[in-house]
Amino acid sequence: MSGTLLRRRSGLPATISQEQIVLVVVVALFVVFGLTLNGFLELNNLVNLVRSVSSLGIFGVAMAVVVIARGMDLSLIASMGVATAVAIQLMRAEVSTPVALIVGIGIVLVMGLFNGFLIAFAEIPALFATLASGLLVYGLARTTVLDGLIAELPGDRHFVVALGQGTLFGIPVPIIVFVVTAVLAQVMLSRTKTGRFIYAHGDNAGAAALSGVSVRPLTIFEYMASAAIGFVGGLIVAGSVGGLNTQVIDSSLIYDVLLVVVVGGISLVGGRGSVLSVVVGTALIGVMLNGMTILNMNTHEQDIIKGLILLAALVLDNRLHPRDEETVRQGD
Repeated sequence: MSGTLLRRRSGLPATISQEQIVLVVVVALFVVFGLTLNGFLELNNLVNLVRSVSSLGIFGVAMAVVVIARGMDLSLIASMGVATAVAIQLMRAEVSTPVALIVGIGIVLVMGLFNGFLIAFAEIPALFATLASGLLVYGLARTTVLDGLIAELPGDRHFVVALGQGTLFGIPVPIIVFVVTAVLAQVMLSRTKTGRFIYAHGDNAGAAALSGVSVRPLTIFEYMASAAIGFVGGLIVAGSVGGLNTQVIDSSLIYDVLLVVVVGGISLVGGRGSVLSVVVGTALIGVMLNGMTILNMNTHEQDIIKGLILLAALVLDNRLHPRDEETVRQGD
């Protein structure tokens, strides 16, 4: 049964999308918080709200590339954390900033290549391949190259500091980087042959291969692109707080990234969604987290609410995008 027919039978408009539903929720939350929470509508609070979720939005864009292709990258935060920490350590050892950043981007690209190989050629499910690779790279890094849990950014590395703390024409640089990253990713996905192949891959891998798409090399590209975008988010985090605590790898950040992607409307069945979905999902999580912070809610209460929202998004995704078992079998 098609998604459109199901929506008609369920009483939902045929053209409704998850992004539209979430956008309505964002506007409603914004109005409610603005009327009930002191300080929510202050300009400084709104700017800090967007600034604080910019890195999360960048991570969401990175995850979106692989989820659209019916994949998953649970190693995203691990590869970002290790690469960023190594780059910072090199900067502390008086290595030039460009060389340190090249080493960092090299690490995440190798991780993306490794993940893509495991998934495309070893045919290990993405969930397990990336979970294992994330544990592997962090474990190896902790026992070999990382000096400690916290990598402190030298104050004289102005480029990285500016990425996290600078402003351009009065706009915080993290917001600008998020917007540029989102626009470039959307152009790649919607305006290029590679982007069309990524959607085809996610919609039906078997049909894409029969139509001439080199699915295995494309899989490797998807995970390398995801890892590279994630590294940009890592630099934003490092510049914002003056370093990186590698314990973020063991935190719930990866689940927040998945929350942004799924809530925004990128379907886990693949082939659906866009970068706009990530922007809408990031807006919802940003407004929600800011409101909960003003309300002084503790971490456990916030996790409960985020979990409920994720479950609701999964139910909505399943309702709007029901799995076509025939298509799934053809794509395996």
